[in-house]
Amino acid sequence: MSASAPARSFVLALDPQSPPSGLEGAVVAIGNFDGVHRGHVEVIRRAKALAAELGRPCAALTFEPHPAEFFRGRHAIFRLGSMESKAREFERLGVDGMIVVEFNEALAALDPQAFVEDVLVRRVAVGGVVVGYDFRFGAERAGGAQTLCEEGARRGFRVEVVERVNVEGGRNAPASSSATRAALEAGDVAQAARLLGRPYSIAAQVLPGQQLGRTIGFPTANLAPGPAFRLREGVYAVRILIDGKTHDGVANYGRRPTVGDGAPLLEIHVFDFDGDLYGEAVEVFFVEWLRGERKFPSLDALKAQIAEDAQAARRLLRGEA
Repeated sequence: MSASAPARSFVLALDPQSPPSGLEGAVVAIGNFDGVHRGHVEVIRRAKALAAELGRPCAALTFEPHPAEFFRGRHAIFRLGSMESKAREFERLGVDGMIVVEFNEALAALDPQAFVEDVLVRRVAVGGVVVGYDFRFGAERAGGAQTLCEEGARRGFRVEVVERVNVEGGRNAPASSSATRAALEAGDVAQAARLLGRPYSIAAQVLPGQQLGRTIGFPTANLAPGPAFRLREGVYAVRILIDGKTHDGVANYGRRPTVGDGAPLLEIHVFDFDGDLYGEAVEVFFVEWLRGERKFPSLDALKAQIAEDAQAARRLLRGEA
């Protein structure tokens, strides 16, 4: 019996100037991949299939900062995930690595042919490329999928184009980052989950809070998602990953008008949990919208509403709602 081949380590290549070790001649899936939604997953699937056919490694090629942030400024868009979260998803999907190209003035100025020459040929030495149907590249977004196909034919690498992926159920819509953002901004986390193929989540470190929740019987773990986070303010049924274990909970995202407005904060009450989470890295998965945020006449009224929200979240997360 022959020994099995050792597992290949995931390669994270940050702005390489020559083909990254372990990804030489890779088949690359190219895109911003914000959120790694179901359309992106199909691009990755096709890239893996082409890589297997050609006997090449497979990688995702993406850009940081997001082009919209480069042109319009930091926090210009509601980012669905960080570079680190993209890497985790790509590793989970079974690709060999992620190549992150810095999106800067020099890159933005490249015409499509120069982009292919400098990035795909010189810096990555691609063996094949897979993109979505709406892929644009080069200065002024002058290049598209057809341009890439022509360049691939001229330079000797395979190009495949993935057609639009539609999502059935709820609002029938193409899987896209913009559609996912719109769903989240409306509080429709169920639709966002259909578009993503999994519940939308954020990962962050738990911050110290005012500990007001403890005084009314509902201690919370507090996260500050930041100014680009544009989830609709309100109350959600959530799950939270803590030290590798998933717990059910209820969360409020907003400015806490009953106890004094402030910067938006995500407060999660974790059911049946008694540990101290300050400083811990957690991931929160949004399962369902419950209600909008509102101001209550007293802390007692707020406490009574949180109790109702918690029961509603428990029922929903148990599949009873």
